Amino acid sequence: MSNLRRLVTVPAIGVVLSAALLAAGCAVPGGTHQGDGSSTAGTPHDTTSAVPVEAVAPGDAGHRWAAAGSAVLTPGIQSNTQGAGQCTTNYVFVDDAGGVYLGQAAHCASLGESTETDGCQATSQPLDTAVQFTRHGSPRGAGTAIGTGRLAYSSWLTMQQLGEADRNVCAYNDFALIAIDPAHVDQVNPSLPYWGGPTGLNTTGTPAGDRVYSYGNSSLRAGLAALSPQRGESFADDSSLGGWSHALKSPTPGIPGDSGAAFLDSEGRAVGTLSTLGIGLPIVNNIGDISRELAYARAHSGISGLRLVLGTEAFDPNR
Repeated sequence: MSNLRRLVTVPAIGVVLSAALLAAGCAVPGGTHQGDGSSTAGTPHDTTSAVPVEAVAPGDAGHRWAAAGSAVLTPGIQSNTQGAGQCTTNYVFVDDAGGVYLGQAAHCASLGESTETDGCQATSQPLDTAVQFTRHGSPRGAGTAIGTGRLAYSSWLTMQQLGEADRNVCAYNDFALIAIDPAHVDQVNPSLPYWGGPTGLNTTGTPAGDRVYSYGNSSLRAGLAALSPQRGESFADDSSLGGWSHALKSPTPGIPGDSGAAFLDSEGRAVGTLSTLGIGLPIVNNIGDISRELAYARAHSGISGLRLVLGTEAFDPNR
């Protein structure tokens, strides 16, 4: 089975799918969780439950969030990295200095050929590259600008600077942070559209058959919001991947441009970030393990107090 990256480049006319074939012997970033000690924050409004240090309840994040119904910058919006392509944002993050971030996939800033799938070797736009947030992007154009930011962290660039040698980390750590410009931070809400949450940070993964939930925003959907909510079912973990990759199937799988989108587990906890599309039957999506990606960023990004912000809206898997 071949795997495709899911980046979309939207020029003035038409759409070029910048999708990567799986390099021989090197899988493209995905995301499984393995290990002990899942941490949960209860409902998004429950600040008394134990929250892992890597996550923070919205009321404790040191920021006043826009109402979910009127917020402009949220998980699940379109991001367009200068010189690269269109992706989907995943979660909201904060730091000790009051900075607010949206996450996306590291490969959303890729400069290389579609076959460059090893994050320890692949080329990327540098830090501080401009990123524009948009809505209603389509094959006809990039859509309406709703905010701006800059590339503040890239797992690819960081792994190369560190000389990372772990094969699984190189293959599956596909995560980046966009620092939202201060002029736009009052327009942010951390809740995932449609589903609500996240309610916590999953550190144990999803067993085979567990339900997962996402919200993709590829420009190929031409701004049709009804096509964005996604439900999926996880496959069994591959223990050889060290907990960095998890595979799932969905009746409406993610497509190019959904890359980076958040995935929640059956309890609404943040479990992964969308990275690749496997071509075969069934079509398989691979998600990067957000607990591992975030831990790596906290250790090596230089961003003090980096934390994932839980949603203000309750998680509802029965919509």
